Amino acid sequence: MKRWLVKSDPDEYSAADLERDRQTAWTGVKNPLAQKHLQAMSPGDAVLVYHTGDEKAVVATARVASAPRLDPAERSGRTNVVDLAFGAWLPKPVPLAEIKADPFFRDFALVRMSRLSVMPVSDEQWKRLLEMAGGETSRRG
Repeated sequence: MKRWLVKSDPDEYSAADLERDRQTAWTGVKNPLAQKHLQAMSPGDAVLVYHTGDEKAVVATARVASAPRLDPAERSGRTNVVDLAFGAWLPKPVPLAEIKADPFFRDFALVRMSRLSVMPVSDEQWKRLLEMAGGETSRRG
């Protein structure tokens, strides 16, 4: 199982929207490197959801619910999507400022490539991010 981080502008589609919808096609990924990462996803892979904009924080988990497929709305035939299913809310958001302040993350794509919207997360990074979030994830009430 691989681990990923996906970014979303909460004004357009938030983790709360994903929780409400339970599952959605993850669309709008245009960057070639982000597309490469999206194409490497497999059903069951774990995902962290990061809110951009004013929040700038990792807020929830999800899982990949489908294999990559061509985006039916994209005419070029070069853009793929996957379905993501909501997992759980982190006990507390992990702000980008805290991630950047931790030398452990100096090689993390979230720190090095700030515009990338889909990126791999190592097992060690995943574990550290969950520790920073306060441990286990939770369902929001």
